[in-house]
Amino acid sequence: MTVTFTNRVFSQLEPGQRAELTRTVGRDDIALVASVSGDVNPTHLDAGFAASAPQGSVVAHGMWTAALVSAVLGTRLPGPGTIHLEQQTRFLRPVSPGDTITATVEVQELIAQDKRVRLRTLCTNQRGETVLDGTATVIAPSASVTWTAGRLPEPVPRPRSRYDRFVDEARAAPTVTAGIVHPCSRAAILGAVEVRDEGLLEPLLIGPEARIRACADEAGVSLDGMRIENTEHSHAAAARAVELAACGRVSILVKGSLHSDELLGAVVSRSGGLRTERRISHVYAMDVPAYTKPVIVTDAAINILPTLEHKRDICQNAVDLLRLLGLDRPRVAVLAAVETVNPMMPATLDAAALTVMAARGQITGALVDGPLAFDNAISPEAAATKGIVSPVAGQADILLVPDLEAGNMLAKQLIYFGGATAAGLVLGARVPIVLTSRSDPLSARIASAALAKLAVMRRTASAVGGAE
Repeated sequence: MTVTFTNRVFSQLEPGQRAELTRTVGRDDIALVASVSGDVNPTHLDAGFAASAPQGSVVAHGMWTAALVSAVLGTRLPGPGTIHLEQQTRFLRPVSPGDTITATVEVQELIAQDKRVRLRTLCTNQRGETVLDGTATVIAPSASVTWTAGRLPEPVPRPRSRYDRFVDEARAAPTVTAGIVHPCSRAAILGAVEVRDEGLLEPLLIGPEARIRACADEAGVSLDGMRIENTEHSHAAAARAVELAACGRVSILVKGSLHSDELLGAVVSRSGGLRTERRISHVYAMDVPAYTKPVIVTDAAINILPTLEHKRDICQNAVDLLRLLGLDRPRVAVLAAVETVNPMMPATLDAAALTVMAARGQITGALVDGPLAFDNAISPEAAATKGIVSPVAGQADILLVPDLEAGNMLAKQLIYFGGATAAGLVLGARVPIVLTSRSDPLSARIASAALAKLAVMRRTASAVGGAE
């Protein structure tokens, strides 16, 4: 789209004249400012770091807001040909991703001697709050110009996550209701707002209403349009969330600021109505840049020392998720320290047993092989070097770990050393449960919500199709 600007020379200016423009800041805008300027302060880029800062979430660089003032001066008033001499600025409030900022300039004083103009500069957010105030001094254009701007240069493209297509699909679908359980912290409230604003989930906030509203005030966000299910405390919030999920009023549960054990204890309670015949387990659905495709690590958060029977359920939960997401026959690598069976290493015995169980139909819908060491599970070259002939080796979709400690260390290494994005879900109950950490970046929280939503939608579609 082309835009035409007409400037005003000094003789056409008078005090009180105003101009403005409005922009919404997104995560990519912040990343571009960081890339161009070198300002990689984690307050702007790292959700975990920013959660402990006064504002409680990542914020845009102050100079992004100031740049809007420069844009008004250079394109609208006085317009093309303006020379910016001086800017005095006070930054009064933080600007967060998703905020819509209106930058306004107003002529205050004309200095005829050298055709200088002093203007008041002001930026306000969508709530009418002033985020920037100051003055600018410019030299007005010397000649009248009407200028048609061509296409803006394309920014450096952000590498697409392998989960982007799932997120795009989830955004395009009708929202589903998610119970946000005990969102009584700034981070939890902001998380609920994020998934709502991304068009993924319709949050139902479950917990003590007074505390929820106090946290929203602290975070500087509005709860207008959000429903609150008032409960006395976190334990009651978990119990009520399970009730609402069991009766179908919410389709997804999202952990807020309560402890994971408190929520999951309510989920697996015999009276809760969310238990299935399957043991619940956690999956990290990971996008690892160095790997050729998405991969699941399980279980790294719930089952500490799983038995063989537990591992069967952990495996089946992960397989079922990938099948819902469109992978017809996932490849499961059952990990151990070595790729041969060793009676002194119980993990290798379990891996061999799971391989046989899959061959006998006790695990369905997947190719399962083990024991496999991590290198020959994900590297075709490593598998070939060791002479491993396997339909799974070198191309695993699921990494089934021996125990929680091994899984947690593997997942965290992939995240922090490998730059992976990890979506966290709990499976095996009647509804998926989004289980993320306060330190997770926005991309991980969005991916988790998107995968949970797609799992619900496709499970529902499959049930309807089966009924027909």
